[in-house]
Amino acid sequence: MVLATRNQHKVTELRRILGETGLDVDLLDISAFPDAPEVVESGVTFAQNALLKAHALAGATELPAVADDSGLCVDVMGGMPGVFSALWSGCHGDDRANLDLLLAQLVDVPAEHRTAHFACAAALALPDGTHHVVEGRLDGTLADAPRGTHGFGYDPVFVPDGDPRTTAELTAVEKDAISHRGRAFRALAPLLARVVREGGLEPPRPKAYGPKP
Repeated sequence: MVLATRNQHKVTELRRILGETGLDVDLLDISAFPDAPEVVESGVTFAQNALLKAHALAGATELPAVADDSGLCVDVMGGMPGVFSALWSGCHGDDRANLDLLLAQLVDVPAEHRTAHFACAAALALPDGTHHVVEGRLDGTLADAPRGTHGFGYDPVFVPDGDPRTTAELTAVEKDAISHRGRAFRALAPLLARVVREGGLEPPRPKAYGPKP
């Protein structure tokens, strides 16, 4: 299977999460396919963007492709940055600039209104065009300054409900157990297993009984 991402932090995380499900499958990232197309993430939801990437890579490689789209949704900002999380500062993938801009926008927002959640849509697409998408979510609040050295993106300011630490202060195992991405990919794992075992996503067709023509 192919992971539709060039983000090496995400590649490491997804391999770890899927490996913990016990799947016996060779996971390649998109760097193994230099001719793979660049996909414009033109969707307005995480699910739409995940499916765009998964279908594009499945079509280009003729292999099952797994993609995700995820981001931070801040309640007081109407759910933004949302699907624009990775390019919030205007430069795609600049984690520090994105984080600094978000904190500047929230500087006068009191703690009780700094609620947010991480959201993830994980998609599986096959070369025959069939697909499935699942979603995961982690609720929490936003700290007023970064803490922790693990994780990436907005992890240093996100405090999950029920834990005083940011997700950047959690170990990899602790984060995987509760994260939006961990929840989404664990939900996707049974479908990945079906593809490995049966080669497809569609359930077996029921047998037809009755007199032969």
